[in-house]
Amino acid sequence: MKLVLAFHGTRSTTGIAVCSEIADLVRAHVDVPVVVAYADVLQPDVRSVVDGPCVVVPVFLAAGYHVRVDIPEQIGPRGDVVLTPPLGLDAVPAVRDRLREAGFRRGDAVVLAAAGSSDTRALAAVRAAAGMLGAEAVGYVATASPRIADVVAAVRGRRRVVVASWLLAPGAFHSVLQGCGADLVSPPVGAHPLVVEALVRRYFEARAGVVRSA
Repeated sequence: MKLVLAFHGTRSTTGIAVCSEIADLVRAHVDVPVVVAYADVLQPDVRSVVDGPCVVVPVFLAAGYHVRVDIPEQIGPRGDVVLTPPLGLDAVPAVRDRLREAGFRRGDAVVLAAAGSSDTRALAAVRAAAGMLGAEAVGYVATASPRIADVVAAVRGRRRVVVASWLLAPGAFHSVLQGCGADLVSPPVGAHPLVVEALVRRYFEARAGVVRSA
């Protein structure tokens, strides 16, 4: 079964390159075609690539509107397509690594920064990620509140404030983080090996489920 990696979509050329890099790394671990599709902004969309039996893995850090509504609608009532859960909290270890790589030190105040969503379940997932990271607070770039700059200002004291980026790829949202007033901002999770491992695992678990039910 073909593997479709469904990304949000971005106008950032660097962000697009990250999506391609993730797909290339996943291809090295599976024995089927791997196709990149987008839920928004870019083509091809998911609808145009689900042209036969396949597994669709949403490469999203939370299950907001695109994961819960948009991607399922693009797939439609097809019996030969398996939609897996999104990357989600499986990205936490990779975010922790990015934070260490950026220069996190014991005693720093950690704030988790996410894009934001109008979906309360997606926001709950962000808070769960913050708890797993040991972050003191959560701030958002857009859509939800509190905004990241306000959170950084609120937790600032005698300690350094470091922002853990709960974003997949560089782009406009990450640029906002770089200007939020933190002492340190980790890079987006990107094509981290643990992200690739999680996506590959999603695919094989879904395919195994299809085989068992056949």
